Amino acid sequence: MKAVVKARPEPGVHIAEVPEPRPGEDEILVRVQATSICGSDLAMYEWRDWVAERMQTPRVVGHEFCGTVETVGGRVERVQPGDFIAAETHVVDGTCYQCLIGEQHVCSNVQIIGFDRDGCFAELIAIPAANAWITDRSMPVEVASIQEPFGNAVHSATRGLLRDQVVLVTGCGPIGLFCIAIAKAEGAARVIASDVNDYRAELARTAGADAVVDARRPDSSEALLLAAGRPFDVALEMSGAAPAIGQALHCLRPGGWISLLGLPVEPVTLDLNELVIQKGVTIHGIFGRRIWETWEHTRRLLSPGGGVDVTPLITHRISLEDVEEAMHLLQRGECGKIVIYPRGVP
Repeated sequence: MKAVVKARPEPGVHIAEVPEPRPGEDEILVRVQATSICGSDLAMYEWRDWVAERMQTPRVVGHEFCGTVETVGGRVERVQPGDFIAAETHVVDGTCYQCLIGEQHVCSNVQIIGFDRDGCFAELIAIPAANAWITDRSMPVEVASIQEPFGNAVHSATRGLLRDQVVLVTGCGPIGLFCIAIAKAEGAARVIASDVNDYRAELARTAGADAVVDARRPDSSEALLLAAGRPFDVALEMSGAAPAIGQALHCLRPGGWISLLGLPVEPVTLDLNELVIQKGVTIHGIFGRRIWETWEHTRRLLSPGGGVDVTPLITHRISLEDVEEAMHLLQRGECGKIVIYPRGVP
């Protein structure tokens, strides 16, 4: 089959013919209908340090997808051929302490699809049946394919109260854009966003931001507080940029809370006394999605009447062969969410 492969431990990917996967007894074989690109895929493409420490090559890459189940292993009962599914991309062991107490999203021995095992930038993928999220076929394919990254935003945005709160979103890549839309749907009083990219600033307005501040401004902190009308109750930090993390904590009111999902490229230095401890700030580190709590919340928000329409945030629809151009779009910040169709754009 045709797939996008990271062949060697270096920057880049290429299209290759690889053997079709064979599902194990507890696995299912899925024909991929649509898949989408994530910031972590860009990290893989650029071969950043954390990817190099984790990934063994060669590897079929990609992790966000939806598709139709073709065959199931001999011990599979819950999922059937013909089911339309998305996938929880963190494959957990089910036996570590976190799994046993219901915190599978921080499993000690997690394997991530597309990094630790072959991924979905391909025509077919084999995954554990336990990771299949059965999806109603009324959901558009392109929306179904982004449930996993949307779930990251749900996890980030719902660690505390949103209704009637003043919310800051730093970093308007796809997950930051989703956070804006979620905060509005959940009844936030005001949502202010910041980014360094004009294209994504405009998308933030499309997502529902009440105001967008250019983070390159020397007075951006003052501009954020002026737009908010008062210090922020909530900060959702999606960029991983050290200045944005410090700024978000600075702009939080005493007693506020912040979710950190963006991955910094280098260690970050903060004045914890001033920015966290003496302000009584609550910090949530976000990794993946709470299984399956986040997925249920995702289903509600993306359903008709759920309050979030992500289709205006899907800016590009491409074929598998165009994956490198998609990576370049991500590098330039000239896109929202990019959806790939392995069998060609319909």
